[in-house]
Amino acid sequence: MADSHKGWKICATVTGIIFITILVVLVVLFLTVLKLKQPEIVARPVNLEGFDVVVFPAIRVNVSVGVLITVKNRNYGSFKYDNSTAHISYRGNVIAEAAFEDGMIPARKKHNISASLDILADKLILDSHFRKDLVDVGVLNFTSHTIVHGKGSMLKIFKKKAVSYTDCNISIVVGSQSVDSTCHTRVKLK
Repeated sequence: MADSHKGWKICATVTGIIFITILVVLVVLFLTVLKLKQPEIVARPVNLEGFDVVVFPAIRVNVSVGVLITVKNRNYGSFKYDNSTAHISYRGNVIAEAAFEDGMIPARKKHNISASLDILADKLILDSHFRKDLVDVGVLNFTSHTIVHGKGSMLKIFKKKAVSYTDCNISIVVGSQSVDSTCHTRVKLK
């Protein structure tokens, strides 16, 4: 009987040690490798998709700008994004906006989010600075602001929200119909 009791003690001790070891390994994995990380979000330079300006006999403007954001999901779980919008402003007034379609980025993958924004000519022409910028300076300066809301999940249990803010300064040179842009992105985890 004593041998049986001693055998149960050894079995319980070995089982306890194995259980504690597995628990420690899982905690270390979740705190290091499997920890939800910020996605890497890079705004690409804005491209000019269409540009048509007629000054005489009347000012007519048709400008289309493409916005491209690359999201790299560094996690071992998926990253789902939604409620995303892009705005283009001219001297503080919003002159174009677009919504991005919802999507999901699989674990450890890259995904491009793109939108084409058509600038509302009537809002642009009504600005008192537009004619001077167009004719005298020959450069139209815009700013774009893009917000991407997303949620990373690990094993469909652990979830963390993230919001990306991308701001770009865009200069369209009228004579050469070229565009120059610089973008900055910041990500906020919630």
